[in-house]
Amino acid sequence: AEGCGGSLTRVCAVGETRVEQGRSAGTLENRPKILLSSPGDSDVRAMAERETPIGEASRSPVPQENGLSAPPRFSFSAQPTLEDIRRLQAQFTDERDWNQYHQPRNLLLAMVGEVGEVAELFQWKGEVAEGLPDWPEHERKQLAQELSDVLIYLVELAEKCHVDLPRAVLEKMDINRQKYPASKVHGSAKKYTEYQD
Repeated sequence: AEGCGGSLTRVCAVGETRVEQGRSAGTLENRPKILLSSPGDSDVRAMAERETPIGEASRSPVPQENGLSAPPRFSFSAQPTLEDIRRLQAQFTDERDWNQYHQPRNLLLAMVGEVGEVAELFQWKGEVAEGLPDWPEHERKQLAQELSDVLIYLVELAEKCHVDLPRAVLEKMDINRQKYPASKVHGSAKKYTEYQD
């Protein structure tokens, strides 16, 4: 997708981006660094410089199961935060006078379209392993871009609906803990209504 209703990466992305390639192969320098080129965003530009390639953020230890070490869990970079993303996207749309188009219904439909583009990448592949080890690098990068489009639209939709997304997530996770107590649901995929006493 190319236009404002399509891929955010090209037209509606969080700030304009350019990719710099380093010189030496096999080192961190040859990995793409995404630099935000919006004026006045030097703080965000600095945090957006990536030393970790897409899909290789830090790993967190996982509790051991049956005495065996579980593989480390993937974890996101600490920055940018959702608020950073919201602010950058707001600046991006303000600079282009696109708020007239970025209303809740339009943002929702655009986000659904981007989810469709994510689904298209998985279509006909069958089940895939965590970390997508069999995917070629260009497909992994495309997935990262499409998931970014979904997140950007989601954050902007939450902004336009005045939903404080980080707080809403914490509240929802608390509700889920109550609906799905670990003592009752451990290892089961049943719906919470099937666990009522």
